[in-house]
Amino acid sequence: MKKAASAKKAASSKGAASKATSSKGAASKATASKSTASRTASASKSAASKKAAAPKKATKAAPVKKAPAAKKVTVAPKKATAPIKGTAPAKTVVHPPGDESRTALVRRARRINRELAEVFPYAHPELDFENPFQLVVATVLSAQTTDLRVNQTTPSLFAKYPTPEDLAAANPEEVEEILRPCGFFRAKTKSVIGLSKALAEDFGGEVPGRLEDLVKLPGVGRKTAFVVLGNAFGRPGITVDTHFQRLVRRWRWTAETDPDKIEAAIGALFPKSDWTDLSHHVIWHGRRICHARKPACGACPIAPLCPAYGEGETDPEKAKKLLKYEKGGFPGQRLKPPQAYLDAGGTPAPPLGAG
Repeated sequence: MKKAASAKKAASSKGAASKATSSKGAASKATASKSTASRTASASKSAASKKAAAPKKATKAAPVKKAPAAKKVTVAPKKATAPIKGTAPAKTVVHPPGDESRTALVRRARRINRELAEVFPYAHPELDFENPFQLVVATVLSAQTTDLRVNQTTPSLFAKYPTPEDLAAANPEEVEEILRPCGFFRAKTKSVIGLSKALAEDFGGEVPGRLEDLVKLPGVGRKTAFVVLGNAFGRPGITVDTHFQRLVRRWRWTAETDPDKIEAAIGALFPKSDWTDLSHHVIWHGRRICHARKPACGACPIAPLCPAYGEGETDPEKAKKLLKYEKGGFPGQRLKPPQAYLDAGGTPAPPLGAG
């Protein structure tokens, strides 16, 4: 009996010891696990710290393309108005009409003509004449010289030879002496005497009113013929002189360079009834404002419509000094201008040798 009780007690002690050992092992495992986790976290933190501290690996940067320089946009002032001191003129961008449609071109061209009609309501042929004969002779003489010089020369010519018959019978040397101030006086003498003979012999001393007849006269081409038809007979015509050619190309109405092709191209943009006045408006603008070498862009009333704005002086004050004739406060080209021109403030040109 004692023996059995001792055995039972020993077994109980052994079980308790076993349980204690087991608990100690579990605690040990938990401690080890905690230590491992701590080491792992510490290692991760250290790695992250090193990664953050380590410099970034240099990478080859892709070449950066240089942005193209912005194209300078030329701006033109809006329609000319009375200048106000201390204020800059309003501006608007002029888009070159490279892709301009036919309809847009026609509208722009006609608007330019309307604007010029407001600027030059008194535009007229700038050659002095009293009849078709004087006009055709004066137009022939105006080649490669100014209308002013022709106007200063023709009074003496017509005073001595008032009719085609008189000039046809003239002594060439005497005519040359009168025409000397016009330049190329020998060739011009030959032309005016020749056309006078043709008028006397073929047309009864009268200037014909048809294009096909006029161009048969010595020294008379289409340009001269249209000047005569438009201003002596009231028949529409386009006068393609050097000013007209320059401006219609500058405005990009046409790219043609041959006068006959220019005439056809511009004629297609306007009704026939506008042709004569259109010629006056364009030529007057070319002589007074839109010069060949230095256009007065800053004083131009049609700057917003002009794709060539900026080719000349754009400063309004400097441009104003470039204006010619009545726009610049100087005499016109005619000794006997129309009354409308005088009423608008224009002044007659001085006779040859005066001042």
